[in-house]
Amino acid sequence: MNTTLPNPRRCARLWALIGSLLLAGVLASGSVAAAEGYAAGSVPASDGTRIHYVDNGRTDAAPVLVFVPGWGMDHTIWDAQLAAFGEGHRVVAIDPRSQGASQHSGSGNTPEVRAGDIEALLAARKLDGVVLIGWSQGVQDVAAYVQRYGTGRIAGLVLVDAAVSRGAGGVSADPQAAQRFLEMMAVYAAHPREYLRGMMGAIFVKPLDAPRVERRVEIAMRTPVSTGVAMLVADMYGVDRRGALKKFDRPTLIVAAASSDELAAQKAIAEQVPGARLEVIADAGHGVFVDQPEAFNTALREFLETLRR
Repeated sequence: MNTTLPNPRRCARLWALIGSLLLAGVLASGSVAAAEGYAAGSVPASDGTRIHYVDNGRTDAAPVLVFVPGWGMDHTIWDAQLAAFGEGHRVVAIDPRSQGASQHSGSGNTPEVRAGDIEALLAARKLDGVVLIGWSQGVQDVAAYVQRYGTGRIAGLVLVDAAVSRGAGGVSADPQAAQRFLEMMAVYAAHPREYLRGMMGAIFVKPLDAPRVERRVEIAMRTPVSTGVAMLVADMYGVDRRGALKKFDRPTLIVAAASSDELAAQKAIAEQVPGARLEVIADAGHGVFVDQPEAFNTALREFLETLRR
């Protein structure tokens, strides 16, 4: 196949926008979940879609940490965190619908429906007092969850390297970004593997080796391309979720890469949420917790300590 893809280095803004909903690497060729004593399972969402998760099942440590990955991801993106926090906390990580080992769904692939999937998981596993941690697309899912369900089950909220979407208003706010987004969706639709590989050079400061790149691509390819396009549009331009920030009445941590094009928007969120804490991590791409796992884990540990006071 002979195709010319845009140079990702020349599309940094676009890559950041799409990359904030895409994939990151793992620290090893296989998931640490099994090695660290996590059990895998699934729960039915309200429409019957099976939502896959891993859970270390601890009952002697609080709060419970619930990790929500980004677009095209499964729970293994959080491998470094599953290993680091599993000894001191009950830790659960989810594969969003139509991603990873969760069941593919022809409908409902939006943050608003995925919020219901998170609630189904929390209810089925009897999880309360949770710290809900979302990265990328997961930030939209967390915002949608709080908008719909409030914070009754929540002890803390963590938003990782993405701003809460302003919905269709984002088109008029930055029409050039919207145009580039649509252009790149055409590339993804026509050449998904090449598109996914191309993302890697833009969202990581520390490049993944070839086997890890291919593993991430294979995981992302489990999501049908037509579904993937629809998800990205819904995440970025579907709903203005900024109103949910008014309901953020639990301690909130915002973690951003210093190089993020959305850093200003993330700082604005920190200013809107009373008492929110902003942690900016240097020498990291969008996959900040993969590029700098120790710095990210330290920030999360310090945040968790404040919940115990």
